Amino acid sequence: MVSANTLCKKLLNVKTAVVESADFYSDQDGVNHIRIHARPNIWHENDCPICHKRCKCYDTKNPQPRSWRALDWGATLVEVVYDTHRIDCPEHGVLVADVPWAYPSSGFTKDFDLTVGWLAVYLPRSVVSEYMRIDWETVGRCVHRTLNDIEPERSRRLDNLVNIGIDETSYKKGHKYITVIVNHDTNAVVWAAQGHGKTVLESFYKQLSKEQLSSIKVVTGDGARWITDCVREFTPVCERCVDQFHVVQWAMEALDEVRREVWNEAYADVKQLKKEHPRGKGRPKEDDPSTAIIRAAKEKAEEIKNSAYALGKAPEHLTEKQQLRVQMIAENNNRLYRAYRMKEMLRLLLKIKDVDEAEATLKRWLWWASHSRIPAFKELYEKIKRHKQHILNAIRLGMSNARIEATNNKIKLIIRKAYGFRNIQNMLDMVYLVCSDLRVPLPNRKPKTA
Repeated sequence: MVSANTLCKKLLNVKTAVVESADFYSDQDGVNHIRIHARPNIWHENDCPICHKRCKCYDTKNPQPRSWRALDWGATLVEVVYDTHRIDCPEHGVLVADVPWAYPSSGFTKDFDLTVGWLAVYLPRSVVSEYMRIDWETVGRCVHRTLNDIEPERSRRLDNLVNIGIDETSYKKGHKYITVIVNHDTNAVVWAAQGHGKTVLESFYKQLSKEQLSSIKVVTGDGARWITDCVREFTPVCERCVDQFHVVQWAMEALDEVRREVWNEAYADVKQLKKEHPRGKGRPKEDDPSTAIIRAAKEKAEEIKNSAYALGKAPEHLTEKQQLRVQMIAENNNRLYRAYRMKEMLRLLLKIKDVDEAEATLKRWLWWASHSRIPAFKELYEKIKRHKQHILNAIRLGMSNARIEATNNKIKLIIRKAYGFRNIQNMLDMVYLVCSDLRVPLPNRKPKTA
């Protein structure tokens, strides 16, 4: 029969520890606990918690009793108790001696921290907190220790970067942003930091070595000037790309601005007609010509107001009702329909694979936009003209920001599951853990291959 000490040692999953005794007790809430008195074996009782080298004992006169939470055994809450002491490491100074069952400065066993980290990847933080019987904020600290254990040198993500994508995403109301950089080749977040703008991006580039900077060949992103300025300053040889998604988004914003202008004009016509044909007392007569005129003008304004979705879709995906709406706009509003056609021409030319053909088509589009007499598209003309070469680079190399946009969606999901983050470091840890190929190992299980 297995002894109680051997059973406790096996269940704690620690080889270099000695279990001295164990006892049960119930707390004031009636929860059953098992308290295990353990210690490191004689060969590891004075190890440094950082370098794990054997060091000199610094003090033994006043040992400090300390306890660590372990994974529950069924419904029983488990605690590991040990009287800690300090050691004097030649490299790291005076520290509390390492214990083999826990990470440094942790109040939980390693298996406990890893289990919390695994659960936090898939479940809302409040659920993890309740199930593991820990504080909501403690989950973030467990995730931080888990991440540092499975990836102690995160700077290695910055090695051998070739194709990267840069974007910012909001994580909180009030214009709170984080800047995210994704490796297109591995689809993993290689760097993330609070804030956005040139100053934040410069801090990324400044930590790269000359070899790491020279390996970067392509940078994708939106048309932000701060991205272009940093690329020109730190990696002038690499090619800057503005992907098709953002270009079409610019065109959609310009088209929607025209639609709102046209709708405001149509609505102003309705109000003018109401002034010219004031309604008398009682219900309006159906055979009254002025009532029919006002109603027709109002329906026309409503059609324009509700056409945003139809104008935004590709023609091949329009429903029958949406096709009729676009046809009505073509017959009644030349300016809005021209804006729609310019948006479609820009969308289609971005799908051209031949760079020379795309450049010729883009040249024609730029001429059309500059002579369109539509202010919104004249502004779009200036923006696209400024990024013309970056757009052609994206077409030639077949690069887009689709991966980083997908990563932004993952980040939004991380924030939503946690119901927001008060601690920015906890959020960045979750981003590094989820938006990569890292796998959190569960205790006593065969690791899954990626």
